[in-house]
Amino acid sequence: MGILNTLFGKENNKEKKEAKVAPWIALASVEQLAEIKERSKVKPQAIFKHSTSCGISRMVMNRFNEGYDIPTNSLDLHYLDLHNYRSVSNETSSIFGVIHESPQLLVIKNGEVVAHESHGAITQLDIKKYI
Repeated sequence: MGILNTLFGKENNKEKKEAKVAPWIALASVEQLAEIKERSKVKPQAIFKHSTSCGISRMVMNRFNEGYDIPTNSLDLHYLDLHNYRSVSNETSSIFGVIHESPQLLVIKNGEVVAHESHGAITQLDIKKYI
């Protein structure tokens, strides 16, 4: 029965691998965008635009979380749920001058977008270069 329990998701004696999660800050209002722009003058800011209904977006977010290794307190990482906060996404595009894509990552420094990528290229972006 041991193999059947493993195959069908039953707990076994082995420890489960804990999922790694980046230190997300929820981005849920247009007002936060002005704060992000201002804070970027002191510390780089990043916005991850995520579609909760898109498998590609979910896959990219999982890979991003697994590979996240930015030193603590060197970057603020904001998470934007596109379905719940579409107006915030639209305003993000307007304020920072980057055409909307999903998933998408913007890195903001000194009030300007210094890097942005979408889809699989997000995991290729060297964020450390901007901190």
